[in-house]
Amino acid sequence: MDALAFIRVRELEVAVRIWNPTAPRTLIAWHGLARHGGDFNALARELGSEWRVLAPDTPGRGLSSWSLFPAHDYLYSHYVTVAIALLDHFELDNVDWLGTSMGGLLGMLIAADPQHSARISRLILNDVGPELNTQGLIGLSSYFGVTHRFSTFSELQQELNQHYASFGITAESARRELALNSARRLPDGSWTYHFDPRIGEQFVHDTPRDMWADWANIRCPVMVIRGEESTLLDPETLPKMAEAQPKLVTLSVPNCGHAPMLDKPAQVDPIRHFLNRPAPRPTPDNKTQNATGWQRSVQWLAQQWRRWWK
Repeated sequence: MDALAFIRVRELEVAVRIWNPTAPRTLIAWHGLARHGGDFNALARELGSEWRVLAPDTPGRGLSSWSLFPAHDYLYSHYVTVAIALLDHFELDNVDWLGTSMGGLLGMLIAADPQHSARISRLILNDVGPELNTQGLIGLSSYFGVTHRFSTFSELQQELNQHYASFGITAESARRELALNSARRLPDGSWTYHFDPRIGEQFVHDTPRDMWADWANIRCPVMVIRGEESTLLDPETLPKMAEAQPKLVTLSVPNCGHAPMLDKPAQVDPIRHFLNRPAPRPTPDNKTQNATGWQRSVQWLAQQWRRWWK
């Protein structure tokens, strides 16, 4: 990480980790459910100096504020609000987006929304899609819905190595970095994870929706990365995704489950190739053509308001 920014969204402070702050191109990299923006350190270094990578810590994770009202703030609808505030803060009217798991679903929601779809020029989904394996979701909610406490740091590190083995992390230095960036000491001297344990309440409070409808509404170029051993994104889901998005680009990562860490040239090179492809600006369909003008005006006024008062 080369810089750190903080954005105020209502009562919450959102941390944004930044690599290559002066680079000419920008990529938003949004992490998964119980992770944080620091996971994209290797990706940013592999992409190189051409790319400024902005990796937020979602509220309740990493360096961002914890919410006093999880039922209101730990929801996708609020994450969309946070994301749009971030794009406005950095004056990004049109940007490439890469999202792992939860971060990918968040990118889908924005790219499919008539009001905000033009903000995303290319969308990369890391081991996530409009249909997810039910047992995989139950496993995630069960694990992250309770507080984990460890007597020593080495116990926490051992648990992380086992739980995140599916990330495909092979280097000992990378495993050590994962543990150092995932730990939080408790007042009694024991250890736990960096995130608010109440983020798991999202599985209770968030309203399920048909993501296939959102998927069909996406107009920007899309790439999907899947770990060959993923427990969340089933292999048979990819052909169904390609039916609605015929130009879909896919990457299968061997010896990896949910979700690839995107820390190796074999994973990053295809991402770079996809990002270098031309991306025409989305064209609204007939149903939204008349609304586009005033929506852009509202977006512009909102941006000016935030810039004036920030």
